[in-house]
Amino acid sequence: MRTFCTQVCVYLPLSLALLSCQGTKQETASQLNNLTQYVDPYIGTGDHGHVFVGANVPFGLVQLGPTNYSQGWDWCSGYHYSDSTIIGFGHTHLSGTGIGDLGDISFMPATGQVALTRGDLKDPASGIYSLFSHEKEKVKPGYYSVHLDRFHIDVELTATKRVGFHKYTFPQSDSAKVIIDLEHGIGWDQLAEGKIIQENDSVVSGYRFSNGWAKDQRVYFTAIFSKPIQSFATRNVTRKIDNKEVTKEAYGEASFRTSDKETVLVKVALSPVSIENAKLNMQTELPGWDFEGTIAKADRAWNEELNKVDIQSADNKIKRIFYTALYHTMIAPSEFCDVNKDYFGADLQPHANASFTNYTTFSLWDTYRAAHPLITLIHPEKIPDLIQTMLTIYKEQGKLPVWHLMGNETDCMVGNPGIPVVADALLKGFTGFDKELAFEAMKTSAMLDERGLKYLKEYGYIPYDKENESVAKTMEYALADWSVAQVAKKMGKTEDADYFLKRSKAYTHFFDPSVGFMRGRSSDGKFRTPFNPFQSIHRENDYTEGNAWQYTWLVPHDVDGLVGLFGSKEAFIQKLDSLFIAEGDLGKDASPDISGLIGQYAHGNEPSHHIVYLYSYVGQPWKTAEKVRQILRELYTDQPAGLCGNEDVGQMSAWYVLSALGLYQVEPAGGKYIIGSPVIDEATIQVGNGKTFRVVAHNNSAANLYVQSAKLNGVAHNSVSIDFKDITAGGALELEMGPAPSQEWGVSPK
Repeated sequence: MRTFCTQVCVYLPLSLALLSCQGTKQETASQLNNLTQYVDPYIGTGDHGHVFVGANVPFGLVQLGPTNYSQGWDWCSGYHYSDSTIIGFGHTHLSGTGIGDLGDISFMPATGQVALTRGDLKDPASGIYSLFSHEKEKVKPGYYSVHLDRFHIDVELTATKRVGFHKYTFPQSDSAKVIIDLEHGIGWDQLAEGKIIQENDSVVSGYRFSNGWAKDQRVYFTAIFSKPIQSFATRNVTRKIDNKEVTKEAYGEASFRTSDKETVLVKVALSPVSIENAKLNMQTELPGWDFEGTIAKADRAWNEELNKVDIQSADNKIKRIFYTALYHTMIAPSEFCDVNKDYFGADLQPHANASFTNYTTFSLWDTYRAAHPLITLIHPEKIPDLIQTMLTIYKEQGKLPVWHLMGNETDCMVGNPGIPVVADALLKGFTGFDKELAFEAMKTSAMLDERGLKYLKEYGYIPYDKENESVAKTMEYALADWSVAQVAKKMGKTEDADYFLKRSKAYTHFFDPSVGFMRGRSSDGKFRTPFNPFQSIHRENDYTEGNAWQYTWLVPHDVDGLVGLFGSKEAFIQKLDSLFIAEGDLGKDASPDISGLIGQYAHGNEPSHHIVYLYSYVGQPWKTAEKVRQILRELYTDQPAGLCGNEDVGQMSAWYVLSALGLYQVEPAGGKYIIGSPVIDEATIQVGNGKTFRVVAHNNSAANLYVQSAKLNGVAHNSVSIDFKDITAGGALELEMGPAPSQEWGVSPK
């Protein structure tokens, strides 16, 4: 950990309580532990974690941080720990994705003559970038600072939900300036249209339209400078679009004279709808100029959220990894609306005064597995708005979101991952949205003809000679169909329940008992040959970022059915054991996402995330405990390379959070959490409605990793699972831990 603050407590004043009929009053306070001290935002910035670094608040629209000069897969967030260049400070960033985008509305302070272009890395004077060093860089929740070596400028950043707040400390200069850069985004992003308007000597507004992963992205902004602008100029760029020469307004340059160590503050408000709304966001969220106060409020916002899970552990390394992981789960989904609830819709139109808070950045193929089940536990107040957002997207684009970004459907990844998220909310009893519309959205999305669904309806599976990634697509659709079936059953829609339950068995078509793997099948029913269970060809064979070893287990909704395909529980266990020791060549065309390998188990990619918990379904919870502890110990660290794969917008970290607590939801919807092996000694979880749920691991240690017995609210609990309703009712799960597997707890098939 590079930056710690001292151990203090933050106090939130509450209203005075009336304690007696005589009117005696006593001031009460709610104490927050200082948990941001354990968060190290550098974790995941090395290797292939792709996490965001900068200043933001939980679930905020603004992620204000540095964007490196370098580009490529390991710069999908705009930042990699190996880099020492900064081209600007953009107000939007992704965290942990495998595709780059955003980086919108970049500001760069400078001195002297600066070429308004990216420049050549071999010639520092050829562009606007500067070198920096980590020794003069600091980052903590809600705050970022760095020294720009080239310009001798100190940069400090903080943020509210919709406003980025900059503090620049300049040297003495007659040519100090702040460059507004609309040209450079991240990854696939390209400027489509830009506008910069100087309104007076302290206000500059404009907009940036771009295309990239999000094909039609629109961001409006207004910026207020604390120092009057001495002169202002804009610069255009010309490029060919559709074989036509098109000129775009790409740069603005606000110039000043500064004395030594003079500070210039800049507030930049964003809106997805209009400049006027950006100004409203500014007036509402950051009307003043208290930079230190804004840092304190951001820190407090993070502490309020982090305190929803208060863990006890004698190992500060575990606390650093845990609270950084929890922090990473709250960067997105991000609010994508203005303070008046106006938003930019999936129909690519502005909408006024919505009745809900609209969100964006739904990495659902990843997050339906653990990140959303975690949200249902610790952020239940957000579920109605999240589901209403998804249902609104359905109404505006005709289906539930697949991978939604800034109002745009990217259709990235396979399956119908929005369905389990909606189904999970319904099955867990959440309200605040239209349940009939929710079922309609799930059913309609499942019955379309796109993305292989036509063939699923025709053949009962997707043949490999009709679609690439056929096995992965079918298996993801199957678990989504099971989710629809569970909701239909609960709502008394018997015909729909039967139809989708039958379709959820589609995975059975791919199981070849002669080899013990899920294997592609053609439209005439023949298994693909030749067959190599180790081989992976990125985007061009039967699996999505994986191979047969990994995808054979993607049946989280019907583990008993999967066991049955192997012929016996013993054969299933033997094959599952083999997964963690099998060694083979994935081939030169394998996806780089297949990482974090233990044998052929790939923790660095999401389709593997439930697999270690399958042992608990067949009476061997001690093997779940062993594998969970190994992953927690070996594949998560408190270093920049502390993630073994892409963070994927919170999913990689959510796995850690839940597993460290000793809980994991395997089935895609419904709230059955499997008890694993908590690495923490005790945790108090705020589960909403003023209730808390405690997990206590007695005699816990690195050696005592096996559950010997369990009690739920003081009553013996012999099941390897606990239901969502029992957790959210409040109470305590007490686990007795020991150094050897129990011969009694969890061994029953039930």
